[in-house]
Amino acid sequence: MPELLLELFSEEIPARLQRRAAEDLKKAVTNALVDAGLVYEGAKAFATPRRLALTISGLPARSPDIREEKKGPKVGAPQPAIDGFLRSAGLGSIDEAKVESDPKKGDFYVATIEKPGADAVDLLSTILPKVMGDFPWAKSMRWGSGSFNWVRPLRAITATFGTENDEPVNVPFVVGGLASGQTTFGHRFLAPEAIRVKRFEDYQIALERAKVVLDADRRKDIIRTDADNLAFAQGLSVIHDEALLEEVAGLVEWPNVMMGSFDPEFLKLPEEVIIATIRANQKCFCLRDGEGKLAPNFIITSNTIPADGGAVVVAGNERVIRARLSDAAFFYQGDLAVPLEHGLPKLEDMVFHAKLGSQFAMVQRLVNLAAEIAPQVGADVETTKRAAMLAKADLVTGMVGEFPELQGLMGRYYATAQGEKPEIAQALEMHYKPMGPSDRVPTEPVSIAVALADKLNVLSGFWSIDEKPTGSRDPFALRRAALGVIRIITENGLKFPLKVDADLLAFFHDRLKVSLRDAGARHDLVDAVISADSNDILQITQRAEALSSLLASDDGANLLAGYRRAANILAAEEKKDGRTYAGAVDQAALNLPEEEALAFAVDGVHAAVAAHVGQDDYKGAMAELATLRAPVDAFFTAVLVNDADPAIRENRLNLLARLRDTMHLVADFGKVAG
Repeated sequence: MPELLLELFSEEIPARLQRRAAEDLKKAVTNALVDAGLVYEGAKAFATPRRLALTISGLPARSPDIREEKKGPKVGAPQPAIDGFLRSAGLGSIDEAKVESDPKKGDFYVATIEKPGADAVDLLSTILPKVMGDFPWAKSMRWGSGSFNWVRPLRAITATFGTENDEPVNVPFVVGGLASGQTTFGHRFLAPEAIRVKRFEDYQIALERAKVVLDADRRKDIIRTDADNLAFAQGLSVIHDEALLEEVAGLVEWPNVMMGSFDPEFLKLPEEVIIATIRANQKCFCLRDGEGKLAPNFIITSNTIPADGGAVVVAGNERVIRARLSDAAFFYQGDLAVPLEHGLPKLEDMVFHAKLGSQFAMVQRLVNLAAEIAPQVGADVETTKRAAMLAKADLVTGMVGEFPELQGLMGRYYATAQGEKPEIAQALEMHYKPMGPSDRVPTEPVSIAVALADKLNVLSGFWSIDEKPTGSRDPFALRRAALGVIRIITENGLKFPLKVDADLLAFFHDRLKVSLRDAGARHDLVDAVISADSNDILQITQRAEALSSLLASDDGANLLAGYRRAANILAAEEKKDGRTYAGAVDQAALNLPEEEALAFAVDGVHAAVAAHVGQDDYKGAMAELATLRAPVDAFFTAVLVNDADPAIRENRLNLLARLRDTMHLVADFGKVAG
């Protein structure tokens, strides 16, 4: 079957937009094809700095003929209704419709609509320019005198359609003053000549010969492998950076790696500063020596094959990096000369949020909240207050102004150099963490106190002004802050009840559910251990784990079945009687040994479970519940709950209520599914 080849050749596309643009192109074209009746077998999209490419295989040569019936209004309906039906069905008069009968609804009009198929090339000639005109670039531009928008000036359009055996034809259309054709171009410097292509297979081969690697993932593999080999030859190793690798692969069509160096004197700077400087300014990879220390070398990825072996390219990068590292050293020394606390007044000029005030106002609230939290996590209050006061001070330093991603880290370096306590310096870095699911969690008490205070300060602040996440929109990263609080509490085993309003607590519950489900917990078990007023995150987590372990055992599974039977009986009888059974059991009214055994067991287990729960020992509590399996099974085998004697019936229902209430001490088993 025929295949489509589409290439949109332009000036350099920003690296950060390429992969998304390739996927957007594939989605838009394939959706439009399906809507037009052209069902395909496979589609692949590609991007290089100067092109978006798409190949779609297994397309039919034309769309199928369509015959469908459209139901219309009743016979005798008002004329406006009939006129609307005629327009929608494409009929000239009502005589062209047929009349069908329905025993219940009477006679109504039906139009038979026949749509003949169309040649795929004709359909593509309409689809492709519309896709380009509606393309969702984050940023686009116009050039020349035209009105067409694209991310960068468009230079050529290749659009071919055909089979392996037949000569592919051009899909004719015009966009932005450019007519589609079968001509593309190779590497800007190494092979700039025009290339005529027919189908994807020869297109990809021709580009390779013209020094263009079409597949971005293959370019990444080339860069990674060649960089590792070059570093290994020098006894070094590359500091891998996936985001940088993705960006660099989007800057080159024919990657060629080389190694440069810088003055070892710059290694006196914090290594994060050196890496950030070289990464941000030159898009180069840093290296480590055999001892794991930062080496005075870097990897360059060039988009050409220099005739001199790369001497000029390396020298140029070394010159720029020398200048950038000199600037970094200037910022660093200047920042070190000014005590961190001297920068606090400048925070008054930094607006955190229009409704929440300045960064300085947020710091004042942070200090107060951290002081409240410190005793709960075993941190010294005065040390914690000092750490909280300095937590945002590095925001006004020259280094963080140049590299915002180093905030917190530079605070640690400056605090250490200026003689602050080690726990204060550590807290300045760690209070931002964790920034994501794989990030570190603070473990030192002062760091924990300031980190919790920082996140709760932000969350409660935004909740107070009704700025909450909605759907997929979370501009202030409040979901991340809540998950950070949850991870700090659970991974440090903290007994730390959240003293927040009900709506914010519900938000924490939602985030905790996501976290536990991501960790493999069943959603119904999570729901079973969370109530509206559950504010102890660690307790909820421990209950979920213990409940999961209980239900994984035979005793737990059978006990759950017994609970359901008891709960169902109670629900039915309480509804019928119009009352709730409170669980007060009259021992003298117990007639059968099985009900006596269950009553005795429930009383003992109730006391034991309550004691375990009071000590936050949920595994112990679940183990006690598991012992109820045998007496529950025996009770339902031998005892008729709805006895003819009303007093006996009521006592047995109270016994079941006592069982239900005992199990509810640790979880709402009624929410457990399956």
